[in-house]
Amino acid sequence: MIRRCLASNHSILENMALWGFSLCALLLLISPVLADEEGKWNPPSTGPIATWAADTVGQGKLIVQPFIFYNRTRGEFNADGHYVPLPKGDKELQFQQEISAQYGIMDKWEFDAQIVYQENYMTQGGIKAHDEGLGDSYLFTRYEFIEDNGWLPTTTGLLQIKMPTGKYQHEDPNKLGTDLMGATTGGGSWDPGVGINLTKKLKPFIVHADLIASFPQQVRVNENKTQYGNYLNCDAAVEYFLSKGFNLMIEVNGLLQGDKRLNGEMVPASDTASLTLSPGIGWSNDRIQILIAYQRTLLGTNVDANDSIVATFVYSF
Repeated sequence: MIRRCLASNHSILENMALWGFSLCALLLLISPVLADEEGKWNPPSTGPIATWAADTVGQGKLIVQPFIFYNRTRGEFNADGHYVPLPKGDKELQFQQEISAQYGIMDKWEFDAQIVYQENYMTQGGIKAHDEGLGDSYLFTRYEFIEDNGWLPTTTGLLQIKMPTGKYQHEDPNKLGTDLMGATTGGGSWDPGVGINLTKKLKPFIVHADLIASFPQQVRVNENKTQYGNYLNCDAAVEYFLSKGFNLMIEVNGLLQGDKRLNGEMVPASDTASLTLSPGIGWSNDRIQILIAYQRTLLGTNVDANDSIVATFVYSF
């Protein structure tokens, strides 16, 4: 199970996640005061980057959303949560092209898919390496149980599975790890997950929050039986809508993952955690929605410290 970590960084992550969800809860409690009187306010937007919007797409509708990520790694957060910059002259860059799709089976039930192709570049000690390929992919199904009404937010249940479509073993030593394409939570495993998505419209704001728990299955990696730790994604975002189709967005993403086991033995200090902040600006109309955002890893344990530029748009069929 995901353990309560004692490291100071984990305490900070937990406190900030609690603060973020408490703010969302406060907004939900005062929603009858802020809600649109007619209950018809429903501005188009892309939604946040990683946080789910709880609204389903509707029966027979297909939404396709491509993303482009440019990631620059400035260093890492080590096992003690301390930031360690890259050595002078070293570089780590990544381009990701991701496509997400949502299709409504019924008015409140949909199936979704996500696939990513990535290009990794690294310079280490004057040696350069590059590789590209598919990353891990996801399938989802979501059902909307509660529709936005009074103080109640739109509430949607989620089932998902991460599929190991990215390379995760037998790496080429000459490529400095750039040929490994698995997810940061662990490559090679099938990870079923369950979660809840919340969205509340509080004109001129829309508030989103989600909580998703995932449970990696044992996998053999380079001949070793590997059991990655269970992990929890906690996300929250607020959109603020301006005139002429523009909106501002701020998002916080948290990840907590327990230690992994190798051949049945616990690997000490192998747990991971991260906290990412993402401000962005978007423009939307009824057919097309666009968002550009900046992501920064603020805190973490055993993760890269990344700065990223993200661009996405939604097209509805």
